[in-house]
Amino acid sequence: MASERTSTPQSSSRQSSSLSSSPMSTRMQTLQVDSVQRWMEDLRHMTEVECMCVLQAKPIGVDEDSHQGELIVTSGITAGDHVARNNLQTLLRRALVVSTELGKMFQRLEKGRWQRVHSTAVRANCHVRSLVLEYSAARSTPPEMQKYEKSLLEKCMELTNITERCLHTDNEFFLKSMREAIHEILTDVSDSFSNMIDMALANEIRVLIKQIESSDCVQTIGCAISNLLSLTQDGPQLCSIIAKEGAVVALFKICRQDRFRDLYAHALRTVASICCVEEGINQLDKVDGILCLADILTDESSVEAARAEAAAVVAQITSPHHTSTQHLASFLESMHDIVTALIKLCESASCGEVFLLASAALANITFFDSMACEILLQLNAIHILLEACKDRQRVDTPYSKDQVVTILANLSVLEPCASEVLQEQADQHPPVGSEVRC
Repeated sequence: MASERTSTPQSSSRQSSSLSSSPMSTRMQTLQVDSVQRWMEDLRHMTEVECMCVLQAKPIGVDEDSHQGELIVTSGITAGDHVARNNLQTLLRRALVVSTELGKMFQRLEKGRWQRVHSTAVRANCHVRSLVLEYSAARSTPPEMQKYEKSLLEKCMELTNITERCLHTDNEFFLKSMREAIHEILTDVSDSFSNMIDMALANEIRVLIKQIESSDCVQTIGCAISNLLSLTQDGPQLCSIIAKEGAVVALFKICRQDRFRDLYAHALRTVASICCVEEGINQLDKVDGILCLADILTDESSVEAARAEAAAVVAQITSPHHTSTQHLASFLESMHDIVTALIKLCESASCGEVFLLASAALANITFFDSMACEILLQLNAIHILLEACKDRQRVDTPYSKDQVVTILANLSVLEPCASEVLQEQADQHPPVGSEVRC
């Protein structure tokens, strides 16, 4: 959510009796109802996870120390294939709430607001205990995680006790020494909490990966893959955990079995998301994932969706933004087959998304090896790409046009490129309304 919405501040108890019947009070109530109704209408356009995070992390009223309604009670875990997803989403939401409270404590500690420091410590303690109890009830926790839980709960209680001591004195020397002690404990709590959440998330991810590896049911595997894909949208840190737990290996096992052909596209989309981090690319390289991608791209019996998602993985692992290029050594062995398959996919793409993925992969490939440019020239790529630009069904966004321009610009390092472009009269039909810069 880009904006924060707050309701009209409520009057204090001393003013409520005198203003309850005044015109101003009635007007404020009307405005408050209108703002809430408008907010409820906006909720239709927001995702559930984003909405829940904001609702749980921010009080509706302006009184940030209000205790009413701040202790979150989450719904129970449902049975069936959605148990893992519910556990994961609960963990993520509750982790955000605790992190928010700990962040408030750091800020208030620096300002010496001892009453607020203590009240925030109490709330953080309640949230942590509730999270640990809920998770333990829903899932058996590994022994190493139980140690973190015990240590974290003890530190939270210590933090609550030590902040309470600061409420009963005005001694500046004592408060200064307590500030340093509290800051140290608070740092320990934050670190311990982060480690515990990472271990809990890894535990849930292992459950999903086990479902992918051990199940023969397409529906069960598909649900587990969907849950993994959903998690990859929560940032690089979670993608790193997913990669370290072996998700890339499990997903490529699916993509090497003909009986799971219907899951190829879904699995490859998840792989592409995981490979936004170096650990994901390293795992892909270890299982010869590039060979698998080449097989899917060159297999004429593969559906377009699977080949498009394979192109997305190629685009991800060849992105110039990655600092590591070790995996590109194995890519060179299959480059001719992959480049040929990608330009064919550009030519036969049934929609703009397929063309965008294939052309993005080609654009990245032409950045790091001139041999790819030579292959594209031999395959009449300039004609194919410029013809595609005339087809609004395939090239339907500026992003797709940008990929075409990038490919032509990289091809321009070769001498035959200029004559090829002139032959196609590219100057009369520029992809983005301007000349290609060579």
